[in-house]
Amino acid sequence: MSSFRDLIVYKKAFSLSMEIFWLTKDFPKEETYSLIDQIRRSSRSVFASIAESYKKRKYPNHFISKLTDAEMENAETQAWLDASLACKYITAETFQGLNKQSEEISYLLIYMMNNPEKFQ
Repeated sequence: MSSFRDLIVYKKAFSLSMEIFWLTKDFPKEETYSLIDQIRRSSRSVFASIAESYKKRKYPNHFISKLTDAEMENAETQAWLDASLACKYITAETFQGLNKQSEEISYLLIYMMNNPEKFQ
């Protein structure tokens, strides 16, 4: 593997972030500086932290630390998805699809944290 862009988890996190970006374009304008900014920022931080972690993979503690950051941002994204559903900005079906993607990302991140030697 020559690049963080080859990681399945990076591809999934990037894809989820782009889906959230396009979806939030239809959120109410009054959410621009709150919910929209927050969910976009947290979802983007997931793939960015994965990229950073990959560059630190020769140092397992640093690698795991950045993956932990990605997992934290992923959980924050899930919380904003909860709020989006509660405010009826997204349907239950949309929520379920996005949340499922986020859960897949979480499983992959946990696998990487538990097996850092496989990524050196």
